Amino acid sequence: MGQPIVIGSERSEAGLPAAMEILSRDGSAADAVETALRLCEDNLADHYVGTGGLPNAQGVVELDASIMVGSTRAFGGVGAVRGYPHPISIARAVLEKLPQHAVLVGSGAELFAHELGFEKAELLTDESRALYRDALRESTSSVEGENTRATTGDQKYREAALELVRRLGPHDGPWGTINVLAVDADGELVVGVSTSGYPWKYPGRIGDSAIPGAGNYADLRYGGAACTGRGELSMRAVGAHRIVDRLAAGDDPTAACLAMLRDAAHLPDEFRSELRCLALTPDGRHGAAAGQAGSTYNVMTMSSTQPEAHPRSVL
Repeated sequence: MGQPIVIGSERSEAGLPAAMEILSRDGSAADAVETALRLCEDNLADHYVGTGGLPNAQGVVELDASIMVGSTRAFGGVGAVRGYPHPISIARAVLEKLPQHAVLVGSGAELFAHELGFEKAELLTDESRALYRDALRESTSSVEGENTRATTGDQKYREAALELVRRLGPHDGPWGTINVLAVDADGELVVGVSTSGYPWKYPGRIGDSAIPGAGNYADLRYGGAACTGRGELSMRAVGAHRIVDRLAAGDDPTAACLAMLRDAAHLPDEFRSELRCLALTPDGRHGAAAGQAGSTYNVMTMSSTQPEAHPRSVL
């Protein structure tokens, strides 16, 4: 049986040390993954996950998350959750306390969280609200919030607003879903993901992070994988599952990640943006891939004193 290890996407460094502390005490991979992602969800400087995440087109923060256990392939996911700062914990509760289901969304996920006594919070911080307003202001020539192209009625206003939202992209700086994958001392493999999704998304949009096989997949026989970036592409390519399929076929983790990105690159998509992925095997081998140079992922082992950045291979 291998040594404990935890890996994560960019910006996972906010939670990986706590995850490794749990693993070093023979704690479970599930506890390590949940703890790491909760700390990332609490990182107010990160506007793509948890509290402070950038809002949807109506100015409301909606969160997605999931967790999957490699030995059983049990899955828990939530999508479009409002008002609860730790969707990864709600997702784990779905997995463990509601095994007749795998994914809850919207008001149903929020009801479930309320029944279990999860804490509520205002997710839209002053900073994320300012980023939202600035992005809207900079994307139009209107003054004082009035869209001068939409003056002939409600329908034209809605059409203009949708056109505006489609043109908006993420702000400068690190962005995207956070992935955390861990193997514990007992050899269990767990994968977790958490995100606030695309900024200014259509309300109710759910990305790959809440979908088994798309943003998250774990099979203890072969390995686990997770994706970040253009979630719609990952859903269409069944990205995380495809990576694990390549691991099962004998690919090393990096080759498996590159194979998935190569497949997704052939899909037509007028809203295409970068898709990234990473993979971890039960024996501790790991790798990652991206569509642009300079991308990294983080690794911690029993000998690590802090997260170590590794380069992703580039498609």
